[in-house]
Amino acid sequence: MYTEQTWFLRRAQMTPSHVACVDIDSGQQWTYAQFKLLIEEWAHRLSHEKLQQGDRVAILGANHPELLAILFACGLKGYIYVPLNFRLSQNELQGILNECKPAILITDLQHEVVSHTLGINRIINRELQPTYKTQTNESLQLAKVTANDTWLIIYTGGTTGKPKGVKLSYHNVNWNAINTIVSWGLTESDCTVNYMPLFHTGGLNALTIPILMAGGRVVIGHRFHAEQALEQISKHKSTVSLFVPTMYQAMIETELFIKSDFPNVRVFLSGGAPCPVTIYEAFEKKGLPFKEGYGLSEAGPNNFVIDVNVAKFKKGSIGKNMQFVDTLIVSENNLPCDKHEVGELWIRGNHVFTGYWCDDQETAATMHEEWLKTGDLAKMDAEGDYYIVGRKKDMIVTGGENVYPQEIEHCLIQYQAIKEVAVLGIPDIKWGEVVTAFVCLKDPDSYSEVQLIEHCRHHLGGYKIPKKFVVLPELPKTHVGKIDKKQLASLKLM
Repeated sequence: MYTEQTWFLRRAQMTPSHVACVDIDSGQQWTYAQFKLLIEEWAHRLSHEKLQQGDRVAILGANHPELLAILFACGLKGYIYVPLNFRLSQNELQGILNECKPAILITDLQHEVVSHTLGINRIINRELQPTYKTQTNESLQLAKVTANDTWLIIYTGGTTGKPKGVKLSYHNVNWNAINTIVSWGLTESDCTVNYMPLFHTGGLNALTIPILMAGGRVVIGHRFHAEQALEQISKHKSTVSLFVPTMYQAMIETELFIKSDFPNVRVFLSGGAPCPVTIYEAFEKKGLPFKEGYGLSEAGPNNFVIDVNVAKFKKGSIGKNMQFVDTLIVSENNLPCDKHEVGELWIRGNHVFTGYWCDDQETAATMHEEWLKTGDLAKMDAEGDYYIVGRKKDMIVTGGENVYPQEIEHCLIQYQAIKEVAVLGIPDIKWGEVVTAFVCLKDPDSYSEVQLIEHCRHHLGGYKIPKKFVVLPELPKTHVGKIDKKQLASLKLM
């Protein structure tokens, strides 16, 4: 009988010989039938550890398809899967583990040393576990779970404060996948190449789980290299893949991108951060389909859909809400905004999280009845297409005027000497905040601050033009490749 936790087993019955997962590093691949056996083996292994339903199973390991098998095994047994960001410091990891209190930690050889410093009594190494035996007399007993039981906890990046544990139920994860399949038209013919970390909602829920539900193929990579990623897209005839803008920037600068046609790709999808218009233009120049999505750990992360032909003419738009998602833009008084008016984006649907782990106060502050308050500012055009303007907390108030950093960043990135840019409001006695641009240059010899200011005058109102430009050799990044504005804000400027 189908339940919220067993859909992969049903999928394996439907398409047993189709390839489900591929590991880029080793070249190993699993059919759906083989991956079903791997899932069941992990369910048995975890059962032998005497875990109780609701126990947390923490994962500290590099990207690998077997992590997905552990995720599904946890679902079958009613354990809560907690993937950890392996890029965090020991102290940061310890803080998360102290909060979620896992019963067991699964690691790999690369992360085994740090795993044994974290005070977890039971640690097993994924790579040292025995391989699956094709014959077993032990029947698998499934846990009795409800749709609203927590299946996984994804910890946020902590760029705006302490990491928060986002609780996602079976219902949340599955409805995000169903919504994505229906709204984006995914089928068993689709293939995605995924270098997004599997401790992040983008790596797990954006395309990986939806494509597996649809019966397609998921190709998993660990360390992102632009040339390798492009090679894998061509090799595996990938149809849809997600990368963040910093990854795309590296990709479009390669000779391979310039020479390749990628005939199988239906769409290149960008997410995780606003995408510079220069990246749109690089794909448009080659006639390649490209568009942006929008999401967050607490919702999906898939919420909007836009046709690639519309995206060409509405660069920066994320389109309209997906079929089973409600969206709303509200003012400071929680009243619906008019078209073209900027307000906070709210989201409602079966994919919206059930709350933060051990933090009812923060959960209450984030929800308004059934609506998730995203903290992102958005606007809608006359045709009903949405645009993300920026983070509510990032909005700059300078001399009494509201300034949205994303608008300025889109302007600055079009100046020929700039490779990357981030705009922040820096406290100032006279103005309250001054608009400050942090830039990384691709051509220092052609950089002129005077010319850059003149470039801004053609596109921006005077109060929006940065009063300070800070040139850095590289802009700091978060663990998923976003520019880390929190770290930039902490810099001591002269």
